[in-house]
Amino acid sequence: MKFPRRRFLRLAACAAAVPAASHIAWSQAYPVRPVRIVVGLSPGGSVDIVARLIGQWLSERMGQPFIVENRPGAAGDIATEAVARAPPDGYTLLIVLAANAINATLHERPNFNLVRDIALVAGMVRVPNVMEVNPAVPAKTVPEFIAYAKANPGKLSFASGGNGSSLHVIGEMFKMMAGIDMVHVPYRGGAPALLDLLGGQVQVMFDTIPQSIEYIRSGKLRALGVTTATRAEVLPDLPSIGEFVPQFEAGSWWGVGVPKDTPLEIVDELNSEINAGLTDPRIRTRLAELGTTPLLLTPAQFGAFVGAETEKWAKVVKFSGARRD
Repeated sequence: MKFPRRRFLRLAACAAAVPAASHIAWSQAYPVRPVRIVVGLSPGGSVDIVARLIGQWLSERMGQPFIVENRPGAAGDIATEAVARAPPDGYTLLIVLAANAINATLHERPNFNLVRDIALVAGMVRVPNVMEVNPAVPAKTVPEFIAYAKANPGKLSFASGGNGSSLHVIGEMFKMMAGIDMVHVPYRGGAPALLDLLGGQVQVMFDTIPQSIEYIRSGKLRALGVTTATRAEVLPDLPSIGEFVPQFEAGSWWGVGVPKDTPLEIVDELNSEINAGLTDPRIRTRLAELGTTPLLLTPAQFGAFVGAETEKWAKVVKFSGARRD
């Protein structure tokens, strides 16, 4: 465990009289008060749903409230910077997004560095995205949509949860690989973007399945394909986009991080409890209903995973020319 300099000096001055508590004792006492889970997107979206599910599990297991706090904006950057600047005491958690890996390639001089300033704790889920349209769009398949977009260049709009979000970059990748021209419309999170898609203000979205699946099932949205290489179990009759656009493959994922220098005992305890939740039959059933797959990783494995994702998306961002406003 690393102490801030001022606290270290105070402890050193009185060390002869009062022994410092061990790391293990502190870890065993954690948590003794409510813990914040900061989500960089608006309430009601799929990230928010899963964050609250895991938060409830942690509350039940660890005896203190784990409270979700939504801080939308800049595709998760506002939330990430806030957590990076929080005390490293285990009482502020960050929901790490695929957008964080994308954002690392969009800024020349960011105010923070994900790898340097955030300790990665645990994965949560992998999430297929689904290409969906407002029913007013005449296309009923991916090939029909591509043909319609080519016949109407620049007249279709696709929504996302913000510049640099996974929904944005997946849409850019589809434009690039399908050879079509669409207008990107960014929102402050997936939930408001979805509302405008339902209302017809935008025509298409590459949304996460958990957020849209009930609208797809009810017919309020028309799904054309999933973004993963294989079909999703929750929508088994829906083809993958890659069946029509060769080598197209993308998806989202979410995990948990804390400020750097958070005691390793706390990081390990959170990792253990989160992974226990991901193997719990009740939670696994709910995650499957949402169309997600548990992402069970150690802190080191999650760090390697995020590094690989950052490298992958850097190539897509460079090729597409996507930029943060």
